[in-house]
Amino acid sequence: MNMNSLRALEYELVKCAAVEFIMATAATASIFPVPSPSPDAGADGNKLVGGSVKLQGLKSKHASSGGLQVKAHAQAPPKINGSTVESLKHDDDLPSPPPRTFINQLPDWSMLLAAITTIFLAAEKQWMMLDWKPRRSDMLIDPFGIGRIVQDGLVFRQNFSIRSYEIGADRTASIETVMNHLQETALNHVKTAGLLGDGFGSTPEMCKKNLIWVVTRMQVVVDRYPTWGDVVQVDTWVSASGKNGMRRDWLLRDCKTGEILTRASSVWVMMNKLTRRLSKIPEEVRAEIASYFVNSAPILEEDNRKLSKLDDNTADYIRTGLSPRWNDLDVNQHVNNVKYIGWILESAPQPILESHELSAMTLEYRRECGRDSVLQSLTAVSAADVGNLAHRGQLECKHLLRLEDGAEIVRGRTEWRPKPVSNFDIVNQVPAESI
Repeated sequence: MNMNSLRALEYELVKCAAVEFIMATAATASIFPVPSPSPDAGADGNKLVGGSVKLQGLKSKHASSGGLQVKAHAQAPPKINGSTVESLKHDDDLPSPPPRTFINQLPDWSMLLAAITTIFLAAEKQWMMLDWKPRRSDMLIDPFGIGRIVQDGLVFRQNFSIRSYEIGADRTASIETVMNHLQETALNHVKTAGLLGDGFGSTPEMCKKNLIWVVTRMQVVVDRYPTWGDVVQVDTWVSASGKNGMRRDWLLRDCKTGEILTRASSVWVMMNKLTRRLSKIPEEVRAEIASYFVNSAPILEEDNRKLSKLDDNTADYIRTGLSPRWNDLDVNQHVNNVKYIGWILESAPQPILESHELSAMTLEYRRECGRDSVLQSLTAVSAADVGNLAHRGQLECKHLLRLEDGAEIVRGRTEWRPKPVSNFDIVNQVPAESI
């Protein structure tokens, strides 16, 4: 937590304590009202004191003239301002209010005690929130920020926490989860760099020319999948790719140990979102993005092996009737490239999915599919004994995603390795503590 965040939090704590103090004071005052001396009582007291002084110096009229002195009780009580002396003496016997001092001007002590108690309880509660310590050290890392620019402004870094809904049956993150994290960092990189226009990942000059980025090639290597509760750190940067392309690389690490989990590299080109045709990079756009290019080699050595085409005769498994839903489209009316991965794996044999995990993937995007398209997913396994896949070691599959009329959407190749031993016991099982 930086200094500005700490000061803002301290301000909120003080504000909360003040609000609770005011509420407690108002509530307590309604129960324990503060006594205040009556103005009339003070005035009457002054009259009584003054009257007493006059009575002490009172003499008989006859005595003052030199005649016989007469006792006061032998005469009729004299009147002063219409009141007899006896009535004044009777009023003078009433207790007068205490003099106004600092002590008796304070509020009722019970109210003060209640207010002070409320302040201490509120301060303790707020301090406990400030001084909260997680049980796990890796939870100290804030996974909820949008990331930041590092390494001289050329690399974007963002953390992600693996959620419960992002894991599969073996309690590890799915390949779709990993790919979504990569895509999110790419978009946030453009946004944080100040290059985001009103489009989806497009710069201001690209928006003026109705241009968008589309991926043509994706290569991913997964060394280990994170599990539920892990915090992963994703670094991404861009480089030039030929004359009219851009390469984006990613490096995904375990935020706690620094272990490299995934490496990925991709090639992107521009497409006119109105004509849906590829376009060269305009000079205005190149001027916007050239300063962010990193002069470095790809993070992965390019897999130059040709991706062969599959058909009904060469495919071992075929899944038909796949179509995009409305939620599969992004704001550019373009099917999210992560969705293609899910469609490709729809035709992967079930024994491989249960006993193996995807370790590497190479995809070539040939064309996009429309909102009303119907697709077919084809998979061929490079193994002689297709019926005994669960007991094999490393496996390789070829994939094709095509339209019903045969037009190719994506060609791909995937590599699979046996799942860790600890994962075999939990596949197809529901933990006892699950809800």
